Amino acid sequence: MQTVSQLDPLRDVVAALKKDGPLALVPTMGALHEGHLTLVREAKQRAAHVAVSIFVNPRQFGANEDLDKYPRQIAADSALLEAEGVSLLWAPTVEAMYPQGYATNISVSGVSDGLCGAARPGHFDGVATVVCKLFNQVRPDLALFGEKDWQQLAVIRRMARDLDLLAPKVDAIIGVPTVREADGLAMSSRNAYLSAEDRARAVALPDGMRRAIAEVRAGAAIGDALAALQSALLTNGFSQVDYAEFCDASSLALLTALTDAPARLLVAARIGGTRLIDNMAA
Repeated sequence: MQTVSQLDPLRDVVAALKKDGPLALVPTMGALHEGHLTLVREAKQRAAHVAVSIFVNPRQFGANEDLDKYPRQIAADSALLEAEGVSLLWAPTVEAMYPQGYATNISVSGVSDGLCGAARPGHFDGVATVVCKLFNQVRPDLALFGEKDWQQLAVIRRMARDLDLLAPKVDAIIGVPTVREADGLAMSSRNAYLSAEDRARAVALPDGMRRAIAEVRAGAAIGDALAALQSALLTNGFSQVDYAEFCDASSLALLTALTDAPARLLVAARIGGTRLIDNMAA
């Protein structure tokens, strides 16, 4: 595995790798877990070479968020990627990503407006900007993202479609199903923040979501099912529910009833100072 942190050598490495066939990119912020490695393994099935980026992007963190304490473990992450047969680790510095005088921002309206977009103003501008830059830097034939960040995936696909990106084009932006712990909690780098007690309580999130979906499918009103879900989370140790909504799976428009169109239940809630997000097909 080659590790690169500056643009000029990156271009040379990418050009050499792409001579062998398609190149897949898995963008990450590091602190890798089985969810990330699942993306890498899926990428290996689809491309001749896999590149992984690790960059803790300051532009997607808001004031008073966890930028400073976000786990950074580049040596351990590098060892994991080497063991998985990754060909390239792109680990740019902040200065390489946002050089002196940097002044450009990408904003994707619509799909970014509600849910995490409302709870974290400016977050998806930071996501869209850094992912567009990663695409332009690595020029992958395809890119893979976890479906746990469903709204993020929708934003990235909308950006790629609107900007006519070709490397990768929008239908080569692949969503990979959420990887979960044995008790159902979605894997996340932020799970490391949880105390043992809060980690045990956190299972109320996926459990409550599955129950809410079952209730709505059985004929309960969406509003009633969501109210019961929020109550269950607060009763089981969560301090705050940022949102809990049934949405159209593509547009993320809020739903008051399920139809034949694909839908998702999306939730963000806080426990022990940690903000967890999850989503499931409804």
